[in-house]
Amino acid sequence: MKSNHLFLVLFIMLVYGSSYPVGKLGVDNIPPLLFSALRVGLIFLVFLPFFKFKLPRKEMIRPLVLFSLTMGVGTYVSMYFALERLTIVAPIIIGAQLSIPFGILLSYFFLKDNISINRIILIIISFLGIIIIAYDPRIIDDKIAVILIVTMAFFYALSNMLARVMNEVDTSVMNGWHGLISFVPIILLSFYFEGNPIQLLEGINNVTIFSILHCALIVSSLGHVSMFYLYKFYPVSKVLPFYSLFPIFGIVLTIIMFNELLSMYEIIGGILVMGSAYLIHKENNKEDANIQKKAVNY
Repeated sequence: MKSNHLFLVLFIMLVYGSSYPVGKLGVDNIPPLLFSALRVGLIFLVFLPFFKFKLPRKEMIRPLVLFSLTMGVGTYVSMYFALERLTIVAPIIIGAQLSIPFGILLSYFFLKDNISINRIILIIISFLGIIIIAYDPRIIDDKIAVILIVTMAFFYALSNMLARVMNEVDTSVMNGWHGLISFVPIILLSFYFEGNPIQLLEGINNVTIFSILHCALIVSSLGHVSMFYLYKFYPVSKVLPFYSLFPIFGIVLTIIMFNELLSMYEIIGGILVMGSAYLIHKENNKEDANIQKKAVNY
């Protein structure tokens, strides 16, 4: 990988990792549904000049709607409710890595991808890591938070699987519709459960504004567009291993921003979860390399 592309992918992982601690700053001041709605609403506005309500092919509309709901409503809402409930951020960052084993399971059941014994073992180990983290004294009494973390990872994996189905859909079209489709149900839920959004935003401070803008413009817009830019030069198998870095960046930022120290439960559980995720990535790379060899030999 070229040096400028290497710096870019490291920057993207830093940005992805920052979404958790920076998001925590936001949901400490406004409710999680409203925060989610503002994030996806801004994504829609950013991509509006590019996609201009253009529709994908008819057979892509249903996956697009499902992707929008699983990413916007499922992933973001679960993530921000978890960030609101917990005073610590690291378990949520580590828990997000469950999306990798969830993704393998979903691909096996719905896309008929193969699943090896090694992957099954790694999936079991990763879930064991989450169970260990759940016994951390700081979160053991909040079962709902643990459920939210697992739910977030599941929906993120599901949205990624749907994105694979839509690999031919233009990035601006997918992100633009994702922002609009997910904004409508989230803002309605916010109005019903949290109250009038306009009143809730009356006391908004600069930190919250920064948090919303960062998550919507830097993470969701700049981060995703930059990643798709890299995919023009490198196969997914070359870029995917770098995803193992974003939880490390996220945890480091969490320690810096909140003086949050990792417990022994988080360290042991984190090693199991992130180590399993890394080994799954490594096995995926081997598989892709074998496929490419076969294609060349053929």
